[in-house]
Amino acid sequence: MSLTATVESDHGSPQPVKPSYASQNASDHFFWSYTEEPHRTRRQAIIKAHPEVTKLCGHEPLTKYIVLAVVSLQLACAAWLRHSSVLSARFLLVSYIIGATANQNLFLAIHEISHNLAFKSPTANRLFAVFANLPIGLPYSASFRPYHLTHHKSLGVDGLDTDLPTFIEAFVLDSILGKAFFCTFQILFYAIRPMMVYQIPMTSLHVFNVVAQIAFDILLTRYLGAGALTYLIISSFLAGSLHPCAGHFIAEHYVFDKQPVSARTTSNRVPVPETYSYYGPLNMLTYNVGLHNEHHDFPAIPWSRLPVLHEIAKEFYADLPHHESWVWVIWQFIWDKEVGLWCRVKRETGGKKVGAVHFDQGGSTR
Repeated sequence: MSLTATVESDHGSPQPVKPSYASQNASDHFFWSYTEEPHRTRRQAIIKAHPEVTKLCGHEPLTKYIVLAVVSLQLACAAWLRHSSVLSARFLLVSYIIGATANQNLFLAIHEISHNLAFKSPTANRLFAVFANLPIGLPYSASFRPYHLTHHKSLGVDGLDTDLPTFIEAFVLDSILGKAFFCTFQILFYAIRPMMVYQIPMTSLHVFNVVAQIAFDILLTRYLGAGALTYLIISSFLAGSLHPCAGHFIAEHYVFDKQPVSARTTSNRVPVPETYSYYGPLNMLTYNVGLHNEHHDFPAIPWSRLPVLHEIAKEFYADLPHHESWVWVIWQFIWDKEVGLWCRVKRETGGKKVGAVHFDQGGSTR
């Protein structure tokens, strides 16, 4: 796969420029672009054509009840399996079918909450994210928010957007076995990579997240046994492994559509699509995260109203590339030689780092 670089001036016609890093490293095969990320421009166009979409912004009260139900479900399953062997069919099937699906749901609840979409109060959102984190077994909600909001503010910016695979990841895992390894252990890549790219400051919220999680794990182990905690942690691992719902990690921003020959030259002037939506049934279990173009266009619109946004502004989304199956996404990612970790759009400059916040700091919902 060859390098793509597209450069466009804010005040003139697009001009092809090969990025300095890529020009110094012939082994780099990411899609490098100097165009502005597409979501800000499309958001402005949609608001101009359909100003009523701004009324869709705001928190969704239903989110907290779903989180409470899923947390309760996971605690019930943990209690039920506390004496089961980890290698038993019952333990493995429940962990994969129920546990992984439930914890993926909680991952994405924390994603919603990071945009201040569960409560009006920023403090309530911070605290509730820590609560939603509990069945996941390891503390991460406090760190996820600044990294994720930076992903929105700095989509594709190398060194800021920690959703991007690093050069080392793409180079080492550029094979069928490498991609299978990545898909199997991708939850570990998403957990470790951000800290390797840049560190965020420790805040009182991080301390509270860690202390609350440790206290929960200790109490769970004391009263239900180590088997209960093992169930929750294995559920978290499977949620980010070869699981249908885990397909969203790859589906959202990897370039799957085969690009024309011109897109692989430095004279290319056509932006490579860098966000894909998914319109299948698994959205019902994942807070409509599949509507990912819609989410990036309007991060302040909660999951329950993203389908309404799509219908109102359908002419803006109808022709965008999208996925119909997350299972097929995983399969194609592993087996298709034209798709892999190199298939991400990167930018050398731009964006904005969103810092960590304390309890009493609101912060952006984007």
